Amino acid sequence: MTKPRFTMTQRGYDKLKETLHHLKTERREQISDYMGQAIADGDLRESAAYDEARMQQSENEARIADIELQLENAEIVENDDSGAAGLGARIRVKDEKGKEHHFELVGTYEVDILKGKISDASPIGQALNGKHAGDSVKVQLPKGTATFEILSVDYD
Repeated sequence: MTKPRFTMTQRGYDKLKETLHHLKTERREQISDYMGQAIADGDLRESAAYDEARMQQSENEARIADIELQLENAEIVENDDSGAAGLGARIRVKDEKGKEHHFELVGTYEVDILKGKISDASPIGQALNGKHAGDSVKVQLPKGTATFEILSVDYD
């Protein structure tokens, strides 16, 4: 069986490492303290606080395992020097109504719609991938087709 590959930017990889460190250190300690207090409070057979602490511990350990798998199988994609949009690119576009939008193409596990971070596997991400400033793209969205003119493609 082949291992899954997780494409991501260097920023995304570094952020995952920070999150993993937080979960392994601070979060584990918080849960341990919470569990210790629940144990000190008495009968564990009827302790909702103890059950809650165990559930938090289980969720934290599952998240740690998930992040470790992603980091172990991460494929860091380097910036494209050709000026074409790719993973890690910050893209400024204008829709057919003249409204500007800002997107950053990221790997699937880095998506944050509220910050404009869209997956390279999303319909908009796929349409923008490989395109240059000045290009126009048509994207099929749930509410119909949208056309975007690419105003700029930048990498940090």
